Amino acid sequence: CGLTPLRAALDMMRLARPRASSSRALVQFQARSFSTALQEPCDGPELPRPRPSLATATFDWQDPLNLSSSLTDDERAIFDVACSFSQSELKPNVVMASREGTFDRGIMRAFGNLGLLGLTVPPEYGGAGAGYVAYGLTARAVEQVDSGYRSAMSVQSSLVMHPISIFGSEEQKEQWLPQLAKGDKVGCFGLTEPNHGSDPSGMETRATWDADAREWVLTGGKTWITNAPIADVLLVWARADADNGAVRGFLIDRAAVDAAQPGVLETPEITGKLSLRASITGSIHLDGVRVPEAAMLPLARGLGGPCAPLLLALAASTAAAAPCC
Repeated sequence: CGLTPLRAALDMMRLARPRASSSRALVQFQARSFSTALQEPCDGPELPRPRPSLATATFDWQDPLNLSSSLTDDERAIFDVACSFSQSELKPNVVMASREGTFDRGIMRAFGNLGLLGLTVPPEYGGAGAGYVAYGLTARAVEQVDSGYRSAMSVQSSLVMHPISIFGSEEQKEQWLPQLAKGDKVGCFGLTEPNHGSDPSGMETRATWDADAREWVLTGGKTWITNAPIADVLLVWARADADNGAVRGFLIDRAAVDAAQPGVLETPEITGKLSLRASITGSIHLDGVRVPEAAMLPLARGLGGPCAPLLLALAASTAAAAPCC
């Protein structure tokens, strides 16, 4: 029954050919005929219209999987704080910062004042002691404004503070984590190299052990390192000759190196970037940089050392891809 009007309209189109001089008149005639045919009554039963799909009626494009229903009150509170700060403080200046390729170091202190740096770090070291979900939500809120700001924050939290927290000595934790959590100190993660990218298996940077001075001597280069030009502490990964070439992490105190060995540590900025222009990126040049024996992360050895914090940063970046605010 439902096909009868359509067939009638097609038959009328084929048989009734008006002798019009223009194609426009033909189209108008066919359209009227088709519309009239579809309006003819049908002898079938009157069926009720289907109800809207429950999934469609309740679908929220900002939270398609309804993940917000599983958040704790603390996680919601952290997320709200991060969203409010990002929209009110970061968003108004992001266009100009991106155009000019500038980064305001004060943003790190602002993150620190709100407790958004090192969320997974224990409270006794200045962190919030929150979970990875809260950290991912914070990354979402900042990423909503600009990925450059999120990069600066996540490098500080997941690539510097996190490895110090899980791999560092008690002395290293007490020295660096509280200052990094406040944003008073800025850190960077020196893994990527010019010839091998972020593949630690091809690492060329070397750490040579000086037994007489009981110091490590670092030589090599890193590139595309977020926060490097303004970093106070540089977490640099290198192959240690005294440990059969194993990859080890070293905390370089810029102020101490500059005072004792001027010129051996340089971190020039990389300019002219096409993206992430609201963050600051640079290279690290190590020309015989000497650090004390205690500068090495004692519990990080092998490829797992740099890969563990990278996984946390990747998880935060994945969460940041979702809509927010």
